[in-house]
Amino acid sequence: MTSVRDTRDDLIEAITREVLAALATPGDACRDCQGACAAHCADKVRDVVTTGASRIAYHGQAADVPRDLARFIDHTLLRPDATAADIDRLCAEARDHGFAAVCINPTWVRRAADNLRGTDVAVASVIGFPFGATTTDIKALEARRAIRDGAGEIDMVINIGALKSGLYDDVQEDIARVSDACREAGAANKVIIEAALLTDEEKVIACRLAKLAKADFVKTSTGYASGGATVFDVALMRETVGPRMGVKAAGGIRTAEDVQEMIAAGATRIGASAGVKIVTGERGAHEQY
Repeated sequence: MTSVRDTRDDLIEAITREVLAALATPGDACRDCQGACAAHCADKVRDVVTTGASRIAYHGQAADVPRDLARFIDHTLLRPDATAADIDRLCAEARDHGFAAVCINPTWVRRAADNLRGTDVAVASVIGFPFGATTTDIKALEARRAIRDGAGEIDMVINIGALKSGLYDDVQEDIARVSDACREAGAANKVIIEAALLTDEEKVIACRLAKLAKADFVKTSTGYASGGATVFDVALMRETVGPRMGVKAAGGIRTAEDVQEMIAAGATRIGASAGVKIVTGERGAHEQY
């Protein structure tokens, strides 16, 4: 008789085989490009958007980005030492360039929402960040507070220790409670699995639990663990959740080549911490997401 574990192992092996096959496919001339895709290859980027990407990142002169592509770019600042002036500047840059969203810590959500009122720029905030070790009740409460303050997107961190302990029901409930809070207000729930701390098997399980808990996205990383997004992890997550659920790559993504590889692997959003400093080709002042 085939056990549940054998079935799970077969699934993970099949998914991994598909990912490795996909990564072995030779790339095109884009691999040698130094960036500025949204400006230099606008039609190609539009093709990516048409096939399902809901966010992209960009390495080049922000003023050269066509307005119809800028709205797919996230503008992120999660540094613990970010000041009120930094948040105001982040919002002004997002407004000026027509970016899709700003992603900030919960304490700044109301300020960002005030800054962006009357614009098309969304406010995203992080929950249980960066360790995911707060209790489920607190995560749900934190999500509801952020949404009440003006957030339209929530990026929550899973209970990593519970996942690694095999407490899968607890992990699914943790995600589901935040998903419920998001659905009540029409917000999106993006689930950070912190892939750098997981085995391949655990990554697959985490993504399946997020899907069962009715999350909208799975996301690779907080940027505070030992590693960030990798092409393999993005491809593995995409194969696990299927074509309809979002996959967000975040952590250590700093160049246009990184972005191209993540999108090719299945990412539909990219998280980057340097905002316009990356968009304009300048070196960012902070390196963690």
